[in-house]
Amino acid sequence: MSSDEKQVAPRSLAEALRAKDDGSLAALLRARPDLITPVPTDLTQLATRAGTRASVIRALERLDRFTLQTAEALAVAPEPADRETLLALLAGDENDPAVVGAFPHALAALREQALVWGPDDRLRLVRTARELLAPSPQHPSPTGLGPTVAEATSGMSPGRIQEILTAAGLPTTHDAVSAVASLTGLFTDRARMAELLAAAPPDSLDVLSRLVWGPPYGQVTADPASRLRWLLDRGLLLPTAPGTVVLPREVALHLRAGRAHRDTQPLPPAVEPAATHRPQVVDTTAAGQAYTSLATIEELLKDWDEGGPAVLRAGGLSVRDLKRTAVALDVPEPVAAFWVELAYAAGLLASDGEADERYAATPAYDEWLELPAAARWTRLATAWLSATRTAGVIGGRDAKERTLSALGPGLDRSAAPEVRHRVLTLLAALPEGASASPDSLVARLHWERALRGAASSDDLRARLARWTLSEAESLGITGRGALSAHGRALIGVQPSAAAPETETETDSGPGDKLPVHHHRHHPAPPPQPRSAAEPASAAARAGKLLAPLLPEPLDHVLLQADLTAVAPGPLQRPLADTLDVLADVESKGGATVYRFTPGSVRRALDAGRSASDLHAFLSEHSRTPVPQPLTYLIDDVARRHGHLRIGSASAYVRCDDDALLNEIIADKRSQGLRLRRLAPTVLAAQADPATLLEGLRSMGFAPAAESAEGDVLITRAHAHRTPPRTAPEPVPDGPPSPDTTLLGAAIRAIRAGDLASTTPHKPTAAAPGRNGTLPRTTSAETLATMQAAVLTGDTLWIGYVNAEGSASQRVIAPIKVEGGFVTAYDHTADEVRTYPLHRVTGVAELADEQA
Repeated sequence: MSSDEKQVAPRSLAEALRAKDDGSLAALLRARPDLITPVPTDLTQLATRAGTRASVIRALERLDRFTLQTAEALAVAPEPADRETLLALLAGDENDPAVVGAFPHALAALREQALVWGPDDRLRLVRTARELLAPSPQHPSPTGLGPTVAEATSGMSPGRIQEILTAAGLPTTHDAVSAVASLTGLFTDRARMAELLAAAPPDSLDVLSRLVWGPPYGQVTADPASRLRWLLDRGLLLPTAPGTVVLPREVALHLRAGRAHRDTQPLPPAVEPAATHRPQVVDTTAAGQAYTSLATIEELLKDWDEGGPAVLRAGGLSVRDLKRTAVALDVPEPVAAFWVELAYAAGLLASDGEADERYAATPAYDEWLELPAAARWTRLATAWLSATRTAGVIGGRDAKERTLSALGPGLDRSAAPEVRHRVLTLLAALPEGASASPDSLVARLHWERALRGAASSDDLRARLARWTLSEAESLGITGRGALSAHGRALIGVQPSAAAPETETETDSGPGDKLPVHHHRHHPAPPPQPRSAAEPASAAARAGKLLAPLLPEPLDHVLLQADLTAVAPGPLQRPLADTLDVLADVESKGGATVYRFTPGSVRRALDAGRSASDLHAFLSEHSRTPVPQPLTYLIDDVARRHGHLRIGSASAYVRCDDDALLNEIIADKRSQGLRLRRLAPTVLAAQADPATLLEGLRSMGFAPAAESAEGDVLITRAHAHRTPPRTAPEPVPDGPPSPDTTLLGAAIRAIRAGDLASTTPHKPTAAAPGRNGTLPRTTSAETLATMQAAVLTGDTLWIGYVNAEGSASQRVIAPIKVEGGFVTAYDHTADEVRTYPLHRVTGVAELADEQA
């Protein structure tokens, strides 16, 4: 690099940002959206914000492992470091080709996020990042390196330093600075260090080997052993505190063959396929599970139709109610919690807000039921994909050791949407029909977010990934662990090219082979998301791919002589609703079995159906003749239905057959109802009508309720609904990424503000130099300068105080001055504005080379 180029090297991050073009600034703001909230006034403020601790930590958390290792290596390199020194710390003496190939991308990523600045021969890490990543006794470096010789000997006496030089075979010097430099030169010279260590006792080398990869600190006694004394005498171990020694950084790097890290990981670990199935099998399996998910949500909300469980005082669902829901859905409790949370996330379920607050379906549920099956599924899938509420944490404890309950507070995990989308994207990168090994998937996520992923499998991102695999399978996004075609469309991934037919496993048996196209050092590029696809259009495309795979609803059942009906598939809604009233579900699966009982037939009669209606309904919708036992059952229940009448007296029973009333009174099971005869055809009870109805039905009778006018009451299922509710908003993981329009406007505002704050101006008596203060001129001088600028077209620098009293500096090009106002093109705001002259504190002309 020439001397002229060295002179223009930026002296600060602000100057480095000032040299970037608009595209680079847009990339920075897109990668670190917290920097744009609110929009900085100029590039100096942007640089200051980019160096704050919170912003730097957020940026470091989003680095992949190798890019983070590059930043860690720069933190232990001399400041400023050149590109070759930094690369040597990563690639080592053997110059690892994988590291050499990945290094330019990692350095470019650090530059793009403004964590590193400066030319290649003067690379600097942002000060806050260096403080976080550099070694210190309180915060060990991730590299395991200790302090440099200069840092470790900063408190050492000059005489002791000279003694170390003599023991190491170096000539003594006249001052401590040159002595430290001489010792550092020895430790960084590979040939001389090899000679020095060749003369070391084996026990001393063993001590160094235990400290070389960190931690670099060790404990010694007041009278060290000979193996330690040999190292201390030559400065290979340096004291840092009484009883504590440290391995200097330069010595450790020599022993490590120049590597800053024990395990440098320049390439992401491959996501290994666990099994491969035919894509058609995957799609049909996923479609079957997708239809099951719709049926499960319907069953859940139908169970809560007349008002679901009560809301706990602290919010959420009680453990008992969750268990009852799991039994009703015939699933384990964690799975039941997932379906409950999914219905809530989709806006189909909420609390009703009443005094006795309960959970119930929302009006949106009724609208959802009217949609085609594929559209109902996409509503659930898109809600799951973007939801931050995480069902997997239910049953755990929050920071205050309170149990986390379903539908309760504290379930939001802002990283969940990003992890879900990334897991599905990694599945999409595998060959079609291939499922992923969960361990390799977690390892890949750890590499991509090195600071957020711990080494153990219990960290949040690992658990989110495993929950994603399970939930995507339950929802029908994946089938047999592989991403389905409609799952690919859901995340906006273009269909991949047809995979080679060779060496692909089929579903024939365990002897088949897995695909062998994948190579760890050259992974196949993943399918790219469609940048122009909106979530709504992606969901619509997924629905179109799923729709042909879903079973068509049937309009018939198969009646059998054992008082059962078999539905060989999903039923059309009117048929299913009527059958749910007329019969009880006995078993589910590929075919649903309904059983007709006296109680279920009576339920249909209570709902206003007559015996003839039921016979006609069964004849119309059965592909088999109506069995005679079922006909007899309906006629027998209908014959007795309403023979007894229950009213409110507090309650009474009336019947034209007094012998039947005698039978009821004589039955010991009626004693709890406390019946007494009022007339030959009327019995009175102290129980309420509902209890009396239930009691007589349990005794085998078929009473009907009647109104005060003596009319039979028809009881239909009452669907309780909440007031209109919106779905819960996801909790964002930091500020949202800005769109192109916002980025363009923000960059123009930052550039304009920077122009106002940095543009040189001509010195005047009132404003002798650029000292950061507003220009000050008299009103007459301000007016004259403005009028002259209108004639000459010059650009001026002004100070301005707005109506709220906030002062700012601006660069304007006056267009006209009249009536106490100046109309000018404001470079700061990038628009024409009018300013009152009495609010202008002063004006200065720009320097000739800037005007």
